[in-house]
Amino acid sequence: MKIFLVKLPIYIIDLLVIFVALYYSLIRSNFPIHMLQLEGYDNDEYKTFLKNNKEKMNKLVYKLEKNQKTPIVWTDRAKRLLKKHKAVNFIFFVIIVVISLLLFDVTKSYAISALSTILFSFLVYFFQYRILILTNMWAKPTEDKINMGFYNSAQAKIKKFKEAKGLKVLGITGSFGKTSVKFISDTILSEGLRVKNTPSSFNTPMGLSKIINNELESDTEVFIAELGAKMPGEIHEVAELVQPDIGIITAIGPTHMHLFKTIENIQKTKYELIEDLPEDGIAIFNYDNDYVKPLADKTLKKTYRYGTRDFEKLDVYADYIKVNETGSEFMLHIKNVGKIKCDTKLLGAHNISNLLAAATAAYVLGLSLEDIQRGIKKVEPVEHRLSLLPSTNGTIVIDDAFNSNPVGFRAALDVLKEFKNHRKIIITPGMVELGDMEICENRKIGEVMAGVLDFVILVGKKRTLPIYEGLKNNNFDEDNIYRVSSLAEATEVLAKISLPGDVVLFENDLPDNYNEE
Repeated sequence: MKIFLVKLPIYIIDLLVIFVALYYSLIRSNFPIHMLQLEGYDNDEYKTFLKNNKEKMNKLVYKLEKNQKTPIVWTDRAKRLLKKHKAVNFIFFVIIVVISLLLFDVTKSYAISALSTILFSFLVYFFQYRILILTNMWAKPTEDKINMGFYNSAQAKIKKFKEAKGLKVLGITGSFGKTSVKFISDTILSEGLRVKNTPSSFNTPMGLSKIINNELESDTEVFIAELGAKMPGEIHEVAELVQPDIGIITAIGPTHMHLFKTIENIQKTKYELIEDLPEDGIAIFNYDNDYVKPLADKTLKKTYRYGTRDFEKLDVYADYIKVNETGSEFMLHIKNVGKIKCDTKLLGAHNISNLLAAATAAYVLGLSLEDIQRGIKKVEPVEHRLSLLPSTNGTIVIDDAFNSNPVGFRAALDVLKEFKNHRKIIITPGMVELGDMEICENRKIGEVMAGVLDFVILVGKKRTLPIYEGLKNNNFDEDNIYRVSSLAEATEVLAKISLPGDVVLFENDLPDNYNEE
């Protein structure tokens, strides 16, 4: 009892300090958990993020953005992670109490013991973003087991429906264009078939497993699956899940270069879809893309090529293309079938390519030229991909805020050129995830922008410096370049400089883990 009474002040101090520290540590952990979620719960990606965002993560207090682009989603996985993180924090604080009591036994000093508790508790609070790595390592085996259960269940369901119901699976991959082709295919194929599509960018094994397990019905005739990858082998994993009968490679270019390193690695990875088709499967290629063309030429399985040039080598193509500020029209040709005039609301010549991909799949699946024509006419712009937004001040707003790449950025600038008698304004943070090419590609796009735009608003002064340099290289008026730190500042500038009739392009909207401070 005497020893207890002697240590009672230490117990009280430790209890109070640790209670407060634990409470605020768990509050502080929400932001790192959000960043980990944005990195797909991948510790290696998360560590890279920490390395590149030291100033952001080393703040004493995290202030959340008022308008987060992708707020944290408290999924079952996120909740399980938080529960484990609480346990990890509790273990750290138990260790702190033990250290505090040992120090008191050695020094007999209340001050030293109390200071050690305060110091170590602060360190646990401050380094929540590092402690989270340990939590995620602990959680991984459990999550892998849970995910495999969902994966196996979805895989078995697809196999059952293919064998018993004749389900066909259309797999779509590419560096860009795959989500647009997915939604376009859904619209066109629905003219004659019962189709199940997946939302937004659901292109991972777990995202697809969720849709298959919860939403795929037995009367579905075609299931459309977008296959995404950030490293070799990932397309194989998704293809083994969805078991595609038809595969489309939309385009290949420099995206996720910080992970793939070379275009050749991207080509090999995207081609995994074709390798995983059955012997009687059908491969569809964008023959206009220089990196896709050699993949088509080496394929021994039944192959269809689509494009807008080299017509003699194509199975499906478009000519007599007319593009304007309200959409496009073109003549659709299908080899040995015929031709038909089509018109679409989609902006930009590059969207003709996306329509041809879907039209090819539709033909393969038995739709007529007239079915395809009706479907093309009904296709609506995909959200954040060159879609026109309503405006209250008389400006024309084009939303191309989905992940940008050099090809897509240039395509968006080509769309702006179609607005002949309008002032043109862009708001952009530039392009990311291009690896060693990032600075060079942003500088090049700045040079292209100089010949198209009247005003440029660059979001993120450090990151957009190469674009700024590219603009200056082509003698763009520096008085018409605005460099701001946030999207909120950009919209303030836009309000000051825009006039009715101006065309405003929002090109790329980086996720929260790319915010520049």
